[in-house]
Parts: sequence; structure tokens; C-alpha cells
Amino acid sequence: MLQKSALALLAGATFLLTGIHQAAAIDAGLPEPSVIYANQNVQPPAPVRTAYADRPNLGGGFIQFLFGDPQQQAGRYQQQPMYPQPPVYQQQPSYEPRAVWPGEPQAQPQLNAAEDPRLRPFNPIYEKQLVDYASKEKPGTIIIDTPDKFLFLIEGDGKALRYGIGVGKPGFMWSGVKTISAKREWPDWTPPAEMLQRRPDLPRHMAGGPENPLGARAMYLGSTLYRIHGSNEPWTIGTNVSSGCIRMRNQDVIDLYDRVHVGAKVVVM
Repeated sequence: MLQKSALALLAGATFLLTGIHQAAAIDAGLPEPSVIYANQNVQPPAPVRTAYADRPNLGGGFIQFLFGDPQQQAGRYQQQPMYPQPPVYQQQPSYEPRAVWPGEPQAQPQLNAAEDPRLRPFNPIYEKQLVDYASKEKPGTIIIDTPDKFLFLIEGDGKALRYGIGVGKPGFMWSGVKTISAKREWPDWTPPAEMLQRRPDLPRHMAGGPENPLGARAMYLGSTLYRIHGSNEPWTIGTNVSSGCIRMRNQDVIDLYDRVHVGAKVVVM
């Protein structure tokens, strides 16, 4: 009999607590918890329990959970998101081309050696150098090697100074033996009539100077119109470029000019 009375009291207490809990949930405006079945894959979030806001501190534990401050319980049992939020990518600003102000210098297009021969590096084989050269000619003789585009000044003892040169274009090459008949520093240039027929755009006369195509020095060959002369186009050395004259870089023709004299023998091969 005593055992039945204890069970009845326990059942009444449980019913009373359940009613109080439901009343608190209804007063707080919370929906009743839904039924979750065990075979569902996604785990439900922990329910948020609330109670009257004016309830005192009940010492924690299960009683505090049932009747404590709903605001405090919300912070402890707040549902966490089940899936991570995707990252937010900030759009980078786009940049418009900077305007060029009037009068501002603009970058010039870059050319390469194939487009502009003036940018070609000078071939070191055509630098002035002392070489072995066997010859029966006496020292001071000039030998023009047209095919290989070299000028040799015989030094004696099997040696010669070698310079790179530019020679006549196809149809303008020649060979023979001449002597230096005159020497001129910064010579004037008067194109012959035959050249003016081919190139009517050329000036009829040009005073000596850096822009003159005869360059810094000229050595005239006999009674011909041919000369050994300098050039304001050093990138043409090592090529077939002239109308029969032998052209050199200005620094090389100045060096040769100071080493030879009028009457020196010139052999053109």
C-alpha cells in the first residue's frame, strides 16, 4: 500500500512539472518541440529553453534549466549552423588606362635589330687588330680583300693591321692596283653624274661634317672617283653597300689616315 502511494506522488509531481514547463513555454511564445525520429540523417539543433524573465537564480542544474532566465539560457543553448558559410570574395576594382595629358612625352615604340639595322651590334671580327699576314708587298702597302671585307695594312715581319670595311654592291665591285693620290680631312662630297641619275634625291653638293657620307677622312685612289673613306653608317661595315668605294668606321679611317702617305700602293682583290 505504501509503495502504491509513493508511485502516485511521483506521478503527480511529474505531471505538475510537465504542466509548469508547458505553461512557461506557451507564455514565452515558443512552439512545442516537434517529434524527431531516430532514422533521420540530420541531427536536430538543441532546443532553446526559456522561462519567466523574473525568476530568481535557482542554483543551476535541472531546476535552473526549467525555471531560469530565458535570456541566459538562450546564450548557453543557442543553435549553431549545421553547414559552414561560403567565403565572401571582395570584388577588386578595375583600372582604366591613365589619360595622357597634352604635351606629355609618350613612350616611343621599341624596335629590334631586324627592324632597324642601326641597332645591330658591331661584329667584333671587324674590329681593328694585328694579325699574321704573309705577303710579298712592302710595309705601308694597303691590300683590300673584297670577298672577306677586310683591309690589311702591311707592317712587315709577317704581320698586318686588319680593319673591317664595307665594299661595293653587286655590279659595283672592282679589282686592280692603284695609289693614294690625295688625302682629305672631313672632305666635301659632290655626287658624280652617274650616281645622280640613279639617285636624283641626293644633294648636288654637301660640305664636310658628321652628316657627310664620306665621314671623317678620305684617301683618293688614283684618277678614279673611288676613295677609301669614313662613314656615318658604321652598321654597314661587313656588307656590300657602296658604289665602289671602300668605307670604314670613322675611328678606323682616322687611324689608317695617320699611318699611310700619298703615293702608297693599294691592291684591290
